Amino acid sequence: MNIKFLGGAREVGRVGILINYGSKNLLVDYGLNPGNPPSYPEAAPPVDFVLLSHAHLDHSGMIPWVASHYNAKVYSTLLTKEISNVLYDDMLKIAEANGYPFPYGKEETDISLNNFRCFESYSEIKMDGMDVKFHPAGHIPGSVMIEIKNLEMLFACDINTIETNLLHGAKPVKAKNLFIEGTYAGTEHPDRRELEKEFLDEIDDVIKKGGKVVIPAFAVGRSQELAMLLYKSGYETWLDGMGSKIADLMLKNKKCIKSPDKLKKAMKSVNIVYSNHGRKLALKSGIVLTTSGMLNGGPVLWYVDKIKDDPKSAVILTGYQVEGTNGRMLLERREINMYGVREKVNCNVKFFDFSAHAGHSQLIKFIKDVSPENVIIFHSENPMALAEEIDANVYIPNNGEKIKI
Repeated sequence: MNIKFLGGAREVGRVGILINYGSKNLLVDYGLNPGNPPSYPEAAPPVDFVLLSHAHLDHSGMIPWVASHYNAKVYSTLLTKEISNVLYDDMLKIAEANGYPFPYGKEETDISLNNFRCFESYSEIKMDGMDVKFHPAGHIPGSVMIEIKNLEMLFACDINTIETNLLHGAKPVKAKNLFIEGTYAGTEHPDRRELEKEFLDEIDDVIKKGGKVVIPAFAVGRSQELAMLLYKSGYETWLDGMGSKIADLMLKNKKCIKSPDKLKKAMKSVNIVYSNHGRKLALKSGIVLTTSGMLNGGPVLWYVDKIKDDPKSAVILTGYQVEGTNGRMLLERREINMYGVREKVNCNVKFFDFSAHAGHSQLIKFIKDVSPENVIIFHSENPMALAEEIDANVYIPNNGEKIKI
């Protein structure tokens, strides 16, 4: 069995794992790194089918290309399909607005959506001699770990093992060969309850000083998680971007979330921005949750532009910022690319680690509980931090490199 990483090796993002098994080619995920312009994985050869772990674009963003080129079937949860459709449409709009070429268009996304074959978590299916089972990944609603039983393989493409407002944590599945993300290898997450308290305390402090709070948030998962948390605070909160549309899809697929009733109450409590006038009202109110989470586009730039020179106000980042994104630039240099012009941000910039990925110790425990003989680490900028603590055969491939297991 030969495995080749088309992307996602020794880096975070643009994951594509090509598996050659007998006469069959299988892809696990096929994503891109959103940016201006995006970066892509290696072009996939003809594939028979794709197993898609979840809808985030760094795992799903190139699915329309591969599905339309090779008429490949794509296996995912229904919620992953529905969220992916929203994200593809948004990505095409961003590409058109920024004037960079893109590898597919609306026709290809329509073809790919017709090629989806949907299942529920814990489903087991047979495909071309493979027994495949899907397990909840705890990462975002609809996300799964992929077990290929007859090959003794488990793909933990993005996982979270703790309980959150939105999801239960992922549980280990015994496997001989474990493919695991290492986004936070070498980094521990803070205690979740303490983090939530510090986050709300920071917001309270900014509002009492007369400032505004802009919270860039990923439309899938993070917006809903934070809306549920802010619901407890009693502050008037506004939500801008795709977060409300994604929440509606989650509530249609109730089995994919931990507490549909709590999410429904939280979403009813927030004010949704529908217009430019709404944006002015949102900013005036004081607390805005808005896409995009890495500040590479979307309404967040409008809000940051309005508060960037106000020392009483704050931009609060709550998730991983990929190298080369506006969010990473803001964290490291307090600068942002604002409509093509790099500008200094003089308001407060805070980071709270509300990650939907397992931290270092959680990854180590998960790996030990899986008890694999072989561990393949990917989706990581620091894979050696995990490798040093793993009692198994460890592979840290490069993009384009073939490994044989």
